[in-house]
Amino acid sequence: MNAAPAGRDRDAERVPVLGLTVLYDTHCPLCAFLKKWLAGQAQLVPLRFVPAGSEEAARRCPRLDHRATLDEITVVGDAGQVYQGAAAWVVVLWALRQYRPLAHRLSTPTGARLARGATLAAAKWREAQSSRRWGGGVYGRGDGWRYDPAAGWIFEPPGCDSGGCRTVPSR
Repeated sequence: MNAAPAGRDRDAERVPVLGLTVLYDTHCPLCAFLKKWLAGQAQLVPLRFVPAGSEEAARRCPRLDHRATLDEITVVGDAGQVYQGAAAWVVVLWALRQYRPLAHRLSTPTGARLARGATLAAAKWREAQSSRRWGGGVYGRGDGWRYDPAAGWIFEPPGCDSGGCRTVPSR
């Protein structure tokens, strides 16, 4: 699957969505919980779950900014549609039998504000959890990459300490 850049019109009204790929952060407890919950729901549109930032994600969606998919939920339709943030949550709910009516309500202007608020609340919770795990608002991953809100993404290969390896910001 080759995903189109976000924001590009793919004539969504005439292109049916037959499957969705949900990119999720495997190091995030909330993301892992939601993945398990979503997988257990009756689906009108099949959901596939792929770890964000993984080789599989890069292979399936080569045009995406994969570092950004670790910061914000991203869902890719089988025809290349890209949904991020609140829109991604709405389309995932739309794929579920029990929650499709809610997705339609959240797609209205008033509902969109509610969906955005819920997305921001989840992001704030993730930030608080990562602060507890990594200290100082720093969000880390097991592959050597960590995100510091003040400095951006930083790569420190596993096994390096602060005195033995050079820190390379990725800007």
